Amino acid sequence: MNVSRIALAAGVAASSVLLLSSTAFAHVTVQPQGEAAKGGYATVNFKVPNERDNASTVKLEVSLPTNHPMASVMPQPVPGWKAVVTKTKLAKPLEVHGKQITEAPSKITWTADGGKIGPGEFQQFPVSLGRLPEDTEQLVFKALQTYDNKEVVRWIEEAKEGAEEPEKPAPVLKLAAATDAHGGAAKGAEATNADAKNTGADAKETASTDDTDTTARILGVVGILVGAAGVAFGVLAGRRRSA
Repeated sequence: MNVSRIALAAGVAASSVLLLSSTAFAHVTVQPQGEAAKGGYATVNFKVPNERDNASTVKLEVSLPTNHPMASVMPQPVPGWKAVVTKTKLAKPLEVHGKQITEAPSKITWTADGGKIGPGEFQQFPVSLGRLPEDTEQLVFKALQTYDNKEVVRWIEEAKEGAEEPEKPAPVLKLAAATDAHGGAAKGAEATNADAKNTGADAKETASTDDTDTTARILGVVGILVGAAGVAFGVLAGRRRSA
């Protein structure tokens, strides 16, 4: 194979990688900034890329799962965007901190207010969620992405186990077991304490070694001085005998 054929093959491979990468990462997704543990609170990001070369995203609507409602949903302000949280009455009230909650957030809508997501750009929309449900392994957030040319992309398809990823998959947030999260924290604390103890022991050992070295040096100096004094005494004694 000559050099030109190698260059051509490399170019085709690189183009394929770029094409596949842009397709794989062009979805609206939800990403936890920290660990999303069951029964706790978490801050997540709805990441919205712009898939069009000739239009900008100006609106995002995210539906919150009503089968696993959350009492607290607080969007973080995003410059150039206005966020509105819509609430819905619950068929079955939630009990949070001993209080009955009869309605819960069901949708968040971000509308461009001086901002936009242009071609080749993406935007993240942070939200605080809680309390996260304990009776499911994941939360599905169906989303609608609207462009300034009136096109609406519906990210609402739920992935099925064993099947290929849908063309327009809905954002999914995986939930970790609360015990695992706490256990991990405890193990981390134990490791930190162990490291601290080891560090303390090392420090003591180092200090002990330093003390030993210092004592040895002092004794050595004293020995030299004593030896010098003995030599001087011997010289003086010899002179006296000669006299």
